[in-house]
Amino acid sequence: MALALILDVLIRDHDGHDPISVDFHTYAAAGQVGLEQGWSHIYDQTSVAVEQVELSPGHIVQPFLSPPTVAFVTAPLGWLPYDLAYVLWAVLLFIAFAAALAWAGVSKGWSRWIAVVGALAPWWVMHAVNVGQIVPLEAAALVIAWRLARDRRDMLAGLALAAILFKPNNTILVPFALLFALRIRLFATWVGVSAAVLLLIVLTVGTGGMADYVTQLRGPLPKGSDDLTLHGALAVTGMFATILRVLIIGSVLAAAYRLRHSPGLVIPLAIVGSLLISPYLHASDLCMLAAAGWMVWEERPAWSWRAPLVAVWVLASPYLYLRGESPHLRQWPWFEIAMLLLFLIAAWWPLTGRGDSRRRAPA
Repeated sequence: MALALILDVLIRDHDGHDPISVDFHTYAAAGQVGLEQGWSHIYDQTSVAVEQVELSPGHIVQPFLSPPTVAFVTAPLGWLPYDLAYVLWAVLLFIAFAAALAWAGVSKGWSRWIAVVGALAPWWVMHAVNVGQIVPLEAAALVIAWRLARDRRDMLAGLALAAILFKPNNTILVPFALLFALRIRLFATWVGVSAAVLLLIVLTVGTGGMADYVTQLRGPLPKGSDDLTLHGALAVTGMFATILRVLIIGSVLAAAYRLRHSPGLVIPLAIVGSLLISPYLHASDLCMLAAAGWMVWEERPAWSWRAPLVAVWVLASPYLYLRGESPHLRQWPWFEIAMLLLFLIAAWWPLTGRGDSRRRAPA
């Protein structure tokens, strides 16, 4: 796994698959538009495109469709030379995720470090870093929230969960699953922090800017953005897709209640459910699946849980990806479905679920 991670770092930008820093390029451009023209203009795609060309003419131009929070956090880097700004951002993303994994682990010895390297090794992680996606930072915050929730430091955990506002589509079920797990104070803290951030957004971006954002989100999805969804994996659309999503949400919330004594399983359960119901995802969003797998590794030491995780890490290794032997993006939702079924079994079967949860959960 360590060799796979080194390969990913050293050669990924030479394989032609990743346009280096393309997402950070868009983030930084939107941030500069906000600072120079006012935050209500960050969804004026003409202004964003002009700023992208000024920042780095050699990069492709793409619309900014992320939440305003992403433009807020990347705006200060826009004043630096572009290459330096990207390097600092990429280092921050990788170190934040790696440090969160190292700090939050509860296992001991080699098991702890195997989990850290395993979570960092899948090609999705370095892909996210290479394009400058915000997802590793969100994953780091969810890992920290996992440890804090496990230690019943609910207010701090709720504060960490505010990182969901960077990209809600891949983690939106997490706070609601914790509510069904009866972590009321944690949920209330998240609601309070989120309300404060949303108020800040309205005051800065304005209702007009937010209306532009919602309108553009309703437009046609970029090609390939549904590969990792139920549509890409199962080719389901319309009412049938809606029914499946409702069933997944219901099963996640019901299982969260059953697993309420084990927040260490509730959070990865909700991450997997969020990925499955999302209408659009990119390869970088699978960083959240890596984080969820790491949480399960730490929470369930039995090899009946860990062996499938090792198999998934191997299948997601950059070595197999660069050889064209890693599963296609349309196949990864099937792994998520299998993981969701495992959570549901753990919730209703005492031998693998609640009995062990009570033993593992902190007092």
